[in-house]
Amino acid sequence: MLLLPLAVGVPELSPLLLAASLIVFALALQARRGTTGTVAVTCSGIAAVLCAWPLLQLPAVVARFDEALPRPAGSALREYPLSLTALVRGLDVGAARITRGIQVGSPGGSALTVDVYRPASAGRFPIIVQIYGGAWQRGVPGDNAAFAQYFAARGYVVFAIDYRHAPKWQWPVQIEDVRAALAWIAAHADEYDGDRSRTALIGRSSGAQLALLAAYEARPAAVSAVVSYYGPTDLAQGWRVPPRPDPLNVRAVLEAYLGGTPDEVPRRYSEASPISYVAAAVPPTLLVYGTRDHIVEPYFGRDLHQRLRAAGASSVLLEIPWAEHAFDALPSGLAGQLLLAYTERFLADALR
Repeated sequence: MLLLPLAVGVPELSPLLLAASLIVFALALQARRGTTGTVAVTCSGIAAVLCAWPLLQLPAVVARFDEALPRPAGSALREYPLSLTALVRGLDVGAARITRGIQVGSPGGSALTVDVYRPASAGRFPIIVQIYGGAWQRGVPGDNAAFAQYFAARGYVVFAIDYRHAPKWQWPVQIEDVRAALAWIAAHADEYDGDRSRTALIGRSSGAQLALLAAYEARPAAVSAVVSYYGPTDLAQGWRVPPRPDPLNVRAVLEAYLGGTPDEVPRRYSEASPISYVAAAVPPTLLVYGTRDHIVEPYFGRDLHQRLRAAGASSVLLEIPWAEHAFDALPSGLAGQLLLAYTERFLADALR
């Protein structure tokens, strides 16, 4: 678990680390003396090769993603998904009107709130409902605020919603809270310049599982699209085949959420798995996963994508080969920028 932040951050910042490694390599090579100098040259050289690896993979990844999600003709979306300026200086999220902490209910005595991000200009805009991750045990609507503000500045109203946490609250409380939040948004969308007929659900990790369920299970007519960032889709399989290494202890997380093992509560595992609701009529789906994910492995996305396509549903799978779980914690990083660019393309088409 101590290494996980490094596993997330190093590939995302690899171009900057590559430059630093090459500088150290040149200096060490110039001043090499004895064993210490040799070690410095060797280590900085290895570091440079490792940091160059994502950049070497990048052209093929962009070409593959462009084929899966071409830029809409005549759109104002940027042609190339990455900006070196953003990598160095950070992401310019833009201006938005933000209202935080709107209380939408208190089921079981737990106050649930919504944060709303709106474009600076007036109008009627498509809606994004953002559901945070955190192993169903932690998180607040304010998580991923930069992402929400980024899309608000680009013409979306973002509702960042809340839900009750395990282990105090177990399934199906979380999906009930998401449904209640969606009902509140439908009733109040006009107040916040939202167009209820154009709504996308976006979730991360455990929040992606809830987003997929909310879009698939009841198939609300107002939901036009759903986006899963590294979300688990078959919870029984996730328990039976945990990742290696397993920094989060996936089995313990699932048992806290669902109240037991797949053998003890099989119905809960089935009900909570998005793959149980695959059908041709589900909304268009974007699935984004990291190949190096050690929390939610990429086979979850591949399996759901194959099932959706076989059923006749619209699905796009984007897999980033160097990315670890929660790679978009650095939205200006390599994979973070890819995620933003291709999510914009997907939403521009799905909510047009």
